[in-house]
Amino acid sequence: MAKDTIENRVYLFDSLASSYVSVAADQLSSEDEGVRTRARRALVELAYISCVVADTGHLSPEQVRERLLGVSMPAEPLHEPMFTEPPEALKEGRESKAGKGGKGKKRK
Repeated sequence: MAKDTIENRVYLFDSLASSYVSVAADQLSSEDEGVRTRARRALVELAYISCVVADTGHLSPEQVRERLLGVSMPAEPLHEPMFTEPPEALKEGRESKAGKGGKGKKRK
């Protein structure tokens, strides 16, 4: 994958995610696990959108919209997947240490 595509993905996600986090901070830090999970899933969707938009610069805006809405699936993947399955922290619903200011829970 070209370096500029990766940079575009990062730039788009940073922009979208920072806007989302500014309005969803309460949901992301909620004590209710379901609320936190829905907020994290929204971030995952923003990451997906960032990748699709960055990887489809050769398509028309209409084609990008169709791809995002799932109307037109590509014949082959846009890129190799970064993970074959979600990282352990996401599968178990845990937050990363970075998400808590670098301080994780102490284990006994």
